[in-house]
Amino acid sequence: MYYGYPYYYVQHVPMSPVPTYPYPSPYDQAQVQYVQLTGRPTVQQIMQTIRAQNNNLFTQLTQAGVDRQLVEAMFFFVVNFTRNQANLNQSASQIYSLFQRETPWFNLLIRSMNLPVNTIDQVLTRVIEITLNILRGAQPGPGPSPGPGQGWSNWESLGGTLQGAPAVASWQPNRLDVFGRGTDNALYHIWWDGTRWSSWENLGGVLTSPPAAVSWGPNRIDVFVRGTDNALYHKWWDGSRWSDWESLGGTLTSGPAASSRRSNQLDVFVRGANNRLYKRTWNGTRWEDWEDLGGNLASEPTAVSWGPNRIDVFARGQNNQLIHKWWDGTRWSDWENLGGTLTSAPTVSSRRSNRLDVFIRGTGNRLYKRSWNGSRWDSWESIGGTLTSAPAAVSWGPNRTDVFARGQNNDLIHIYQGQ
Repeated sequence: MYYGYPYYYVQHVPMSPVPTYPYPSPYDQAQVQYVQLTGRPTVQQIMQTIRAQNNNLFTQLTQAGVDRQLVEAMFFFVVNFTRNQANLNQSASQIYSLFQRETPWFNLLIRSMNLPVNTIDQVLTRVIEITLNILRGAQPGPGPSPGPGQGWSNWESLGGTLQGAPAVASWQPNRLDVFGRGTDNALYHIWWDGTRWSSWENLGGVLTSPPAAVSWGPNRIDVFVRGTDNALYHKWWDGSRWSDWESLGGTLTSGPAASSRRSNQLDVFVRGANNRLYKRTWNGTRWEDWEDLGGNLASEPTAVSWGPNRIDVFARGQNNQLIHKWWDGTRWSDWENLGGTLTSAPTVSSRRSNRLDVFIRGTGNRLYKRSWNGSRWDSWESIGGTLTSAPAAVSWGPNRTDVFARGQNNDLIHIYQGQ
């Protein structure tokens, strides 16, 4: 196990961490046999993939002042640890934390050489992430969909050209409806029917923000946007057709958010002119007046309900941290700070009662998740990817979560966990 190697080895590692021979070495022969038996790529094969496809990671560290040979050694150690020691069901951040605990000399080395710790942590977590994707792709198994607890899928592109973040809703198991603002500022819609993805359809309108979407029952979808007059606009699907747009007034300084506590009830949240949170509710009969919920938001809000008397609202705060406020059926809580460094608005989904998964775009434009497990908040977890917008998330079952965002080519990208 290479993570036990002494300090001298790390200081004087050759450019290629595993020696090469003009003939097959015992190490090479053993690795070939292992690949033939298991189908799992060798450390060297993984390293070659990273060099070929992710050379920017090497550049990122060398530009930060880390010697290229030391970068090679660092990458080799974490790839080797991930391949041979780690549980592939864990996240990259969990594996990196385990690596640091089991190799205490590694952090001592970095600090003793006065190297950029935060940059090294970010890059090595990404290396582990790539390694996991390679190893998971090599695993035998039925179909591309991971089962519960088996980690996240690879990112897939669903095409389109988005201006800003998408929105997603689900009105039954294995059904997804995704909405985005197109280059002509109209609302566009694509859906998964349980078997395949549809083509994009144009639903019209003139949007000046990302959309928000929610469903309160089978065959029902409600979509909200900000219009050209900065008012809230609403369009819905009733099971047979799309309605026309209706104006619900207000003065929005961001995109809206929507949640539903029960059938035929809607709660819509917006950031107002003074950066405060405002709510407007459809009570099943009429739209109630706007309600001021305070706060100081630096992004559009996001909202979800996991029960008939519960609403959770999140946003980015003025210090780029995640802030949270909730309704318990009787009153609204104060705002709480959940930390993190957000580079966009958050999104939230709920897989079951008293469970929350909050997703953000963090540093490096990667997707991060923090979860409420029913009694406490878990630590932040990096899921990777390269996002150019805030994410959108939904759950259609107790073991399923789907996340969408705009990718590097302004296309819609998708990742999921569970089945």
